[in-house]
Amino acid sequence: MEKVKILNNIKYNVCGLAVLLGLASTAVLAHDPVFGIGPHVLFKDGFEVALGVESEKAADEKEQALQLEVTYGITGDWAIGVDLPYDYKDDGTNSSNGMGDLSVFSKYRFWRKDSLGLQESAAVLVKVITDTASTSKTPFLGKGTTDTILGLTYGYEGRRWYRWAGARYRFNGKNNAGVDRGDKILLDFVGGIRPTPTGYLEPDTVWLLELNGEYGKKASFNGSNLANTGGTEWFISPGIFWTKRNFAIKAGVQIPVSSNLNGSQNESDYRAKLIFEWHL
Repeated sequence: MEKVKILNNIKYNVCGLAVLLGLASTAVLAHDPVFGIGPHVLFKDGFEVALGVESEKAADEKEQALQLEVTYGITGDWAIGVDLPYDYKDDGTNSSNGMGDLSVFSKYRFWRKDSLGLQESAAVLVKVITDTASTSKTPFLGKGTTDTILGLTYGYEGRRWYRWAGARYRFNGKNNAGVDRGDKILLDFVGGIRPTPTGYLEPDTVWLLELNGEYGKKASFNGSNLANTGGTEWFISPGIFWTKRNFAIKAGVQIPVSSNLNGSQNESDYRAKLIFEWHL
Protein backbone atom coordinates (compact mmCIF):
# COMPACT_ATOMS: atom_id res chain seq x y z
CA MET A 1 0.00 0.00 0.00
CA GLU A 2 2.82 2.36 0.90
CA LYS A 3 4.53 1.59 -2.43
CA VAL A 4 1.34 2.52 -4.31
CA LYS A 5 1.19 5.87 -2.50
CA ILE A 6 4.81 6.58 -3.35
CA LEU A 7 4.23 5.73 -7.01
CA ASN A 8 1.14 7.95 -7.12
CA ASN A 9 3.05 10.86 -5.57
CA ILE A 10 5.83 10.44 -8.13
CA LYS A 11 3.26 10.38 -10.95
CA TYR A 12 1.56 13.55 -9.70
CA ASN A 13 4.88 15.35 -9.21
CA VAL A 14 6.04 14.42 -12.72
CA CYS A 15 2.75 15.63 -14.22
CA GLY A 16 2.98 18.87 -12.26
CA LEU A 17 6.56 19.39 -13.40
CA ALA A 18 5.53 18.78 -17.01
CA VAL A 19 2.82 21.41 -16.73
CA LEU A 20 5.25 23.92 -15.22
CA LEU A 21 7.84 23.23 -17.92
CA GLY A 22 5.21 23.66 -20.59
CA LEU A 23 4.13 27.01 -19.17
CA ALA A 24 7.72 28.16 -18.72
CA SER A 25 8.62 27.20 -22.28
CA THR A 26 5.61 29.04 -23.67
CA ALA A 27 6.36 32.17 -21.62
CA VAL A 28 10.06 32.24 -22.47
CA LEU A 29 9.47 31.72 -26.19
CA ALA A 30 6.63 34.24 -26.39
CA HIS A 31 6.55 35.84 -29.83
CA ASP A 32 4.88 38.72 -31.64
CA PRO A 33 4.30 39.01 -35.41
CA VAL A 34 6.74 40.95 -37.58
CA PHE A 35 4.27 43.49 -39.01
CA GLY A 36 1.15 42.98 -36.89
CA ILE A 37 0.77 43.25 -33.14
CA GLY A 38 0.67 40.58 -30.45
CA PRO A 39 -0.02 40.42 -26.69
CA HIS A 40 3.58 39.62 -25.67
CA VAL A 41 4.82 41.59 -22.65
CA LEU A 42 7.99 41.44 -20.55
CA PHE A 43 8.57 40.00 -17.12
CA LYS A 44 8.61 42.42 -14.16
CA ASP A 45 11.67 44.74 -14.24
CA GLY A 46 12.81 43.21 -17.52
CA PHE A 47 14.27 45.17 -20.42
CA GLU A 48 14.00 44.49 -24.15
CA VAL A 49 16.34 46.28 -26.55
CA ALA A 50 15.47 46.00 -30.24
CA LEU A 51 17.35 47.36 -33.24
CA GLY A 52 15.35 47.33 -36.45
CA VAL A 53 15.75 48.23 -40.11
CA GLU A 54 12.69 49.01 -42.24
CA SER A 55 12.44 49.67 -45.97
CA GLU A 56 9.51 50.37 -48.27
CA LYS A 57 9.04 51.41 -51.88
CA ALA A 58 6.08 52.74 -53.88
CA ALA A 59 7.03 53.67 -57.46
CA ASP A 60 9.66 56.45 -57.11
CA GLU A 61 8.98 56.95 -53.39
CA LYS A 62 11.41 55.24 -51.04
CA GLU A 63 11.54 55.23 -47.25
CA GLN A 64 14.05 53.60 -44.93
CA ALA A 65 14.42 53.75 -41.18
CA LEU A 66 16.85 52.56 -38.52
CA GLN A 67 14.98 52.19 -35.24
CA LEU A 68 16.10 51.69 -31.66
CA GLU A 69 13.32 50.50 -29.37
CA VAL A 70 13.65 50.04 -25.59
CA THR A 71 10.89 48.38 -23.54
CA TYR A 72 10.59 48.01 -19.76
CA GLY A 73 8.35 45.59 -17.86
CA ILE A 74 6.58 47.47 -15.07
CA THR A 75 4.80 44.25 -14.06
CA GLY A 76 4.44 40.85 -15.68
CA ASP A 77 1.42 42.19 -17.60
CA TRP A 78 2.29 45.83 -18.24
CA ALA A 79 5.14 47.22 -20.33
CA ILE A 80 6.16 50.69 -21.50
CA GLY A 81 8.71 51.76 -24.07
CA VAL A 82 10.20 54.32 -26.42
CA ASP A 83 11.05 54.16 -30.12
CA LEU A 84 13.84 56.32 -31.58
CA PRO A 85 13.99 56.29 -35.42
CA TYR A 86 16.49 57.64 -37.90
CA ASP A 87 14.72 58.13 -41.24
CA TYR A 88 15.61 58.45 -44.90
CA LYS A 89 12.97 59.53 -47.44
CA ASP A 90 13.14 60.05 -51.20
CA ASP A 91 10.14 60.94 -53.40
CA GLY A 92 12.08 60.78 -56.66
CA THR A 93 12.71 64.54 -56.63
CA ASN A 94 13.74 65.42 -53.08
CA SER A 95 15.43 63.37 -50.37
CA SER A 96 16.05 63.90 -46.68
CA ASN A 97 17.54 62.04 -43.75
CA GLY A 98 17.66 62.71 -40.03
CA MET A 99 16.04 61.88 -36.72
CA GLY A 100 12.40 60.87 -37.15
CA ASP A 101 9.44 61.27 -34.81
CA LEU A 102 10.05 59.79 -31.35
CA SER A 103 7.29 57.44 -30.14
CA VAL A 104 6.27 56.30 -26.66
CA PHE A 105 4.04 53.29 -26.12
CA SER A 106 2.47 51.04 -23.51
CA LYS A 107 0.93 47.56 -23.66
CA TYR A 108 -1.24 45.92 -20.99
CA ARG A 109 -2.13 42.21 -21.03
CA PHE A 110 -5.58 42.01 -19.43
CA TRP A 111 -6.27 38.29 -19.99
CA ARG A 112 -4.15 35.15 -19.94
CA LYS A 113 -4.99 31.44 -19.94
CA ASP A 114 -2.27 28.81 -19.53
CA SER A 115 -2.39 25.07 -20.15
CA LEU A 116 0.19 22.40 -20.92
CA GLY A 117 2.44 23.80 -23.66
CA LEU A 118 -0.10 26.51 -24.55
CA GLN A 119 -0.76 30.11 -23.69
CA GLU A 120 -3.65 32.29 -24.85
CA SER A 121 -3.70 35.99 -24.01
CA ALA A 122 -5.10 39.36 -25.01
CA ALA A 123 -3.75 42.88 -24.60
CA VAL A 124 -4.48 46.51 -25.32
CA LEU A 125 -1.92 49.07 -26.39
CA VAL A 126 -1.50 52.77 -26.92
CA LYS A 127 1.24 54.51 -28.89
CA VAL A 128 1.87 58.23 -29.22
CA ILE A 129 3.94 59.33 -32.22
CA THR A 130 5.26 62.78 -31.41
CA ASP A 131 6.03 65.62 -33.81
CA THR A 132 9.78 65.73 -33.08
CA ALA A 133 11.48 64.91 -36.39
CA SER A 134 14.53 66.92 -37.46
CA THR A 135 12.73 69.37 -39.74
CA SER A 136 14.86 72.53 -39.40
CA LYS A 137 17.19 71.44 -42.21
CA THR A 138 15.18 68.48 -43.53
CA PRO A 139 11.50 69.54 -43.61
CA PHE A 140 10.64 66.58 -45.84
CA LEU A 141 10.95 64.22 -42.81
CA GLY A 142 8.24 65.76 -40.64
CA LYS A 143 4.50 65.06 -40.74
CA GLY A 144 3.66 68.13 -38.63
CA THR A 145 1.33 66.44 -36.11
CA THR A 146 1.23 64.23 -33.05
CA ASP A 147 -0.61 60.97 -33.83
CA THR A 148 -2.05 58.32 -31.50
CA ILE A 149 -2.60 54.60 -32.08
CA LEU A 150 -4.98 52.44 -30.01
CA GLY A 151 -4.89 48.67 -30.45
CA LEU A 152 -6.39 45.36 -29.33
CA THR A 153 -4.72 41.98 -29.90
CA TYR A 154 -5.22 38.27 -29.18
CA GLY A 155 -2.60 35.52 -29.32
CA TYR A 156 -2.59 31.72 -29.26
CA GLU A 157 0.92 30.36 -28.68
CA GLY A 158 1.44 26.59 -28.59
CA ARG A 159 4.44 24.32 -28.87
CA ARG A 160 3.87 23.92 -32.61
CA TRP A 161 1.09 26.26 -33.80
CA TYR A 162 0.66 30.02 -33.38
CA ARG A 163 -2.07 32.44 -34.34
CA TRP A 164 -2.71 36.11 -33.71
CA ALA A 165 -5.35 38.68 -34.56
CA GLY A 166 -5.09 42.42 -34.02
CA ALA A 167 -6.80 45.71 -34.81
CA ARG A 168 -5.42 49.23 -34.53
CA TYR A 169 -6.96 52.65 -35.04
CA ARG A 170 -4.56 55.49 -35.82
CA PHE A 171 -5.77 59.01 -35.04
CA ASN A 172 -3.86 61.29 -37.43
CA GLY A 173 -3.83 64.96 -36.50
CA LYS A 174 -4.03 68.21 -38.45
CA ASN A 175 -0.64 69.46 -39.62
CA ASN A 176 0.78 72.98 -39.68
CA ALA A 177 -0.62 73.59 -43.17
CA GLY A 178 -4.16 72.95 -41.90
CA VAL A 179 -4.51 69.53 -43.55
CA ASP A 180 -6.43 66.94 -41.53
CA ARG A 181 -4.43 63.89 -42.59
CA GLY A 182 -7.21 61.30 -42.20
CA ASP A 183 -7.35 58.46 -39.69
CA LYS A 184 -6.30 54.90 -40.53
CA ILE A 185 -7.50 51.41 -39.53
CA LEU A 186 -5.03 48.50 -39.51
CA LEU A 187 -6.07 44.82 -39.35
CA ASP A 188 -3.76 41.82 -38.91
CA PHE A 189 -4.36 38.06 -39.09
CA VAL A 190 -1.33 35.85 -38.52
CA GLY A 191 -0.51 32.13 -38.43
CA GLY A 192 2.74 30.50 -37.40
CA ILE A 193 4.29 27.06 -37.14
CA ARG A 194 7.30 25.70 -35.28
CA PRO A 195 8.37 22.75 -37.48
CA THR A 196 10.53 21.23 -34.74
CA PRO A 197 9.61 21.85 -31.06
CA THR A 198 12.78 22.63 -29.11
CA GLY A 199 13.87 23.38 -25.56
CA TYR A 200 14.84 26.74 -24.09
CA LEU A 201 18.60 26.18 -24.51
CA GLU A 202 18.26 25.22 -28.18
CA PRO A 203 17.84 27.53 -31.19
CA ASP A 204 14.16 27.87 -32.09
CA THR A 205 12.53 28.77 -35.41
CA VAL A 206 8.93 29.79 -36.08
CA TRP A 207 7.71 30.47 -39.63
CA LEU A 208 5.00 33.13 -40.00
CA LEU A 209 2.44 34.13 -42.59
CA GLU A 210 0.57 37.40 -42.08
CA LEU A 211 -2.38 39.05 -43.78
CA ASN A 212 -2.15 42.81 -43.16
CA GLY A 213 -4.85 45.28 -44.19
CA GLU A 214 -4.86 49.08 -44.11
CA TYR A 215 -7.81 51.40 -44.65
CA GLY A 216 -7.13 55.13 -44.71
CA LYS A 217 -9.75 57.84 -44.63
CA LYS A 218 -9.40 60.76 -47.03
CA ALA A 219 -7.45 63.76 -45.84
CA SER A 220 -9.28 67.07 -45.81
CA PHE A 221 -8.55 70.80 -45.97
CA ASN A 222 -11.00 73.42 -44.77
CA GLY A 223 -13.70 70.76 -44.63
CA SER A 224 -13.17 69.51 -48.20
CA ASN A 225 -11.81 66.03 -48.92
CA LEU A 226 -8.59 65.77 -50.89
CA ALA A 227 -8.97 63.47 -53.90
CA ASN A 228 -5.57 61.75 -53.94
CA THR A 229 -5.65 60.48 -50.37
CA GLY A 230 -6.98 57.49 -48.47
CA GLY A 231 -7.93 54.03 -49.67
CA THR A 232 -7.26 50.39 -48.95
CA GLU A 233 -4.26 48.08 -49.29
CA TRP A 234 -3.81 44.40 -48.35
CA PHE A 235 -0.52 42.52 -48.00
CA ILE A 236 0.58 38.89 -47.68
CA SER A 237 3.64 38.85 -45.45
CA PRO A 238 5.86 35.78 -45.00
CA GLY A 239 8.30 36.00 -42.13
CA ILE A 240 10.51 34.18 -39.65
CA PHE A 241 11.15 34.43 -35.91
CA TRP A 242 14.43 32.84 -34.73
CA THR A 243 15.37 32.76 -31.06
CA LYS A 244 18.17 31.43 -28.90
CA ARG A 245 17.62 31.90 -25.18
CA ASN A 246 17.14 35.67 -24.67
CA PHE A 247 18.20 36.77 -28.17
CA ALA A 248 15.88 36.88 -31.19
CA ILE A 249 15.90 37.81 -34.86
CA LYS A 250 12.69 38.37 -36.80
CA ALA A 251 12.30 39.36 -40.42
CA GLY A 252 9.62 39.58 -43.06
CA VAL A 253 8.49 41.17 -46.30
CA GLN A 254 5.06 42.59 -47.16
CA ILE A 255 3.88 41.75 -50.67
CA PRO A 256 0.86 43.76 -51.91
CA VAL A 257 -2.04 41.59 -53.11
CA SER A 258 -4.86 44.15 -53.34
CA SER A 259 -4.93 47.92 -53.70
CA ASN A 260 -7.81 50.37 -53.95
CA LEU A 261 -6.27 53.78 -53.37
CA ASN A 262 -8.24 56.94 -54.08
CA GLY A 263 -7.23 59.17 -56.97
CA SER A 264 -3.65 59.23 -58.21
CA GLN A 265 -1.43 57.56 -55.60
CA ASN A 266 1.57 55.30 -55.89
CA GLU A 267 0.73 51.71 -54.93
CA SER A 268 3.14 49.90 -52.63
CA ASP A 269 5.80 47.73 -54.32
CA TYR A 270 7.04 46.11 -51.10
CA ARG A 271 7.80 46.67 -47.44
CA ALA A 272 10.51 44.82 -45.51
CA LYS A 273 11.61 44.63 -41.89
CA LEU A 274 14.54 43.10 -39.98
CA ILE A 275 14.69 43.26 -36.17
CA PHE A 276 17.27 42.12 -33.60
CA GLU A 277 15.91 41.72 -30.04
CA TRP A 278 17.71 41.22 -26.76
CA HIS A 279 15.92 40.51 -23.46
CA LEU A 280 17.75 41.56 -20.29
